[in-house]
Amino acid sequence: MARFIRPALIVILAAPALCAAAEGVAATPPMGWNSWDCYGNAVTEAQVKANADYMAQRLKRHGWHYVVVDIQWSEAHPLSSGYRPEAALDMDEFGRLIPATTRFPSAAGGRGFRPLADYVHGLGLSFGIHIMRGIPRQAVKANLPILGSTAHAADIADVNSTCPWNGDMFGVDMSKPGAQAYYDSLLKLYAEWGVDFIKTDDIARPTHRDELAALHSAILKTGRPIALSLSPGPAMVKDADFLRQNANMWRVSDDFWDDWRLLRQNFILLSIWSSYGRPGAWPDADMLPLGRIGISAATGESRQSKFTREEQRTLLSLWSIAQAPLIFGGDLPSNDEFAESLITNDEVLAVDQTGAHGGAFAEEGDHIIWTADAPGGAKFFAVFNVGGREAADIRVNWAAIGMPPQCTLRDLWQRADMGTVSGGYTFHVAPHSSGLYKLLPAK
Repeated sequence: MARFIRPALIVILAAPALCAAAEGVAATPPMGWNSWDCYGNAVTEAQVKANADYMAQRLKRHGWHYVVVDIQWSEAHPLSSGYRPEAALDMDEFGRLIPATTRFPSAAGGRGFRPLADYVHGLGLSFGIHIMRGIPRQAVKANLPILGSTAHAADIADVNSTCPWNGDMFGVDMSKPGAQAYYDSLLKLYAEWGVDFIKTDDIARPTHRDELAALHSAILKTGRPIALSLSPGPAMVKDADFLRQNANMWRVSDDFWDDWRLLRQNFILLSIWSSYGRPGAWPDADMLPLGRIGISAATGESRQSKFTREEQRTLLSLWSIAQAPLIFGGDLPSNDEFAESLITNDEVLAVDQTGAHGGAFAEEGDHIIWTADAPGGAKFFAVFNVGGREAADIRVNWAAIGMPPQCTLRDLWQRADMGTVSGGYTFHVAPHSSGLYKLLPAK
């Protein structure tokens, strides 16, 4: 008999008003593509456009729309792995990073990311960028002026607040005059470029509350609906209410790669965070390392995802039943038929986009059941066999998950009806595999 799960670490908070930055933003978990898993520090404008073209042609109608340029876009010749100490970054006269024209030629002449954003918008998609928390060391060394303030970079820099893995930035001391003006100037620039999504790094582990609040405030002042994503993780549950009020998604795990041990760990992390997601604010289990990754990235060489096909479905089943953001990490133009089938199954994607209150329901050893509410009084549920050796029989009783005795069962991965089933059903699940289903009261 499966034992009912109530993770001890979960505390249900009174839901505050929606994140102000999320007014009209991230009503459902964001879906998109990010350059990190396939191109690491080194993505180019041509590669971004190629992925945007693919998304527009093949994925947009399935709900995918964010195209996000990840880290080091201001460095002309970044390392393929790791970061240079005191890297030379392109920036404007106010200490704001701008795209390196060696990699983003359309940025020449002070145009920044506006031309690339216009290209993405012209495809009916949304454009995003990665930023690091703080102010560039280069700007502090040159003591550049801050737009909209009499202060200079050295006046607001907190030289004792640095990222442990990337030395490009100093933190900003928000108690200093000019500190908020600096973040306001960043968001003014990004809004002028047409940015729709900002992934901010070195801000969620630990949560740098003052700078996050400043960033959130700066977004609101632009009047532009910009989704705010926080990285890296794992974030702390004690910060959940603050995160929900100031961001649209935040990482609950460290960097996630194509390693079964990391996927197994995310079952635990997502179960801890499952009660906190709501429209406008979503716990984020990180990107989907599927398809072709590692082309010029920080981890491994160019490869197809090391996850088996069964594990890839398990990954998407978990992210979907948990209503986690879906950010594809592979090079989209390199997708084969199977990779594309994973991310164009509208019935699976509907679990992520229309489900609610997804969470772990029961667990016995390696056998796990998750459920989520579905529209119209229906129920989504997933069964997982996370053991690596033997197939498992996993029983789901309709009454136990709050459904009537007679229900119609549909297999969402197979897009097939299984008929009217009385009482419950026993699912035969192979090792590292899963099933994702919709249950409707029989008429």
